[in-house]
Amino acid sequence: MSRIYLFLCLLLPCLVNGQDSPIVLHLWPDGAPGYENRKNEPEIAKDYYVKNIHNPSITVYLPPKEKATGAAVVICPGGGFRLLVYNSEGVNPAKYLNDLGIAAIILKYRLFREDSTYSLEKEVRQDAYRAMRLTRSHAKEWGIDTARVGMWGFSAGGEVVTQVAYAKGNGDPAAKDPVDRLNGKPDFQILVYPGPLGIPQTVPADAPKAFLVVANNDACCSAPIVTLLSAYRDAKVPVEAHIFANGDHAFNMGYKTDLLSLKAWPALLTNWMMDSHIIAARK
Repeated sequence: MSRIYLFLCLLLPCLVNGQDSPIVLHLWPDGAPGYENRKNEPEIAKDYYVKNIHNPSITVYLPPKEKATGAAVVICPGGGFRLLVYNSEGVNPAKYLNDLGIAAIILKYRLFREDSTYSLEKEVRQDAYRAMRLTRSHAKEWGIDTARVGMWGFSAGGEVVTQVAYAKGNGDPAAKDPVDRLNGKPDFQILVYPGPLGIPQTVPADAPKAFLVVANNDACCSAPIVTLLSAYRDAKVPVEAHIFANGDHAFNMGYKTDLLSLKAWPALLTNWMMDSHIIAARK
């Protein structure tokens, strides 16, 4: 066996794996508008979290082509706007979605409680809209149906979703950047123990259909789910809610809990996505 042939045999698996690696894209090529001078500030990542985010980005996990359904979800991890619980509320949900044939896009948004330069209603909302629009701009390349792009928020990430879920979301047709001309509103939303910020008392008739999950003994975030459920019922917009007796806050995907009901909650989400025709029912 020649040395060149041996080298190619060793290199080929690396190339194949590289193609299967997540795609990382910054929301704006030159940095966030008005904060371009901060785009090179390094993020801080340790164990389970990421913080110090000044050049927001998306990390794209695509399912195998033979399994892809055309649906996509932008995932917003929680962390109280001081950090992002990136693995448990970003990577794990992304792998779950990929297993269902759904493209998963993890959003690293700016953290207004870590850096008071930012605010929820301006910079964080701007990041959320841009992530949705950037995802739709790659629809053909990533095999995505632009009418089946949802958002999934955990805790503070749920508050990110609420910043764009109830507005019109229309892009600016005159924008120089073609991405900014696209729709930024999700077609559906998944809220897992969302925080109270941005939870409306009433929702419009065109609100995205919703799947809601929380533990009743979650002192922070059970009340927002009850409020939102009531508002959805009043608006006659499709909604499904699961309020578990126990579990407190931050049970993530239920992988580490001893509570059987929480271990099973992702299966309920799978059923809802099939029943809602986001993905086809399994035969």
